[in-house]
Amino acid sequence: MMEETLERHTKSIVAPIIFIFVFTLQLFDKYLAHLKNKASVSEKDAQLRAEIKQLSKEAAALSEPSTFAQSAKLRRMAAAKERELAKSQESASKEIKTSIVLYEKTLMISKILTYLIFIVYFWRIPVAAISKELVQPFGRFLSWKTGGSVNDSVMVGVIPWLILSNRVGKYFSNKVFK
Repeated sequence: MMEETLERHTKSIVAPIIFIFVFTLQLFDKYLAHLKNKASVSEKDAQLRAEIKQLSKEAAALSEPSTFAQSAKLRRMAAAKERELAKSQESASKEIKTSIVLYEKTLMISKILTYLIFIVYFWRIPVAAISKELVQPFGRFLSWKTGGSVNDSVMVGVIPWLILSNRVGKYFSNKVFK
């Protein structure tokens, strides 16, 4: 009976499906964060930054007493551009927050519901079987609530698998959106 269970779960594709699903959710999360950062840096803002930098350079070059008035004028222009940039970024961030926050909340609710469904459905059922030698110090943790080990294999529970899949998914999604 236990050997049939082991064979069935070692051939099962439950663990990869859970990992792919969790990884996909992590990619969506990272994509939304990427959109937030990308949208906050617009072309107009980049142009204003370049103008501010150029005005600051020109003002620094005019540091002699005879050119003080020109330098002060350039510094005031740079300060005005900085205020304009701050206003532009503030209005853009408000627009972004209102549009993306809804997607972020929806994604968070989806993650929670998905994880709960996986946990309820696979509560005492192992999602994978791994050789004891590969996971020797962590075997008890990985087999939590699944019955331990069978025939030199550790039965991996759904909660440890979700935790592991979540961490690995975050790592790879960070690599994708670098």
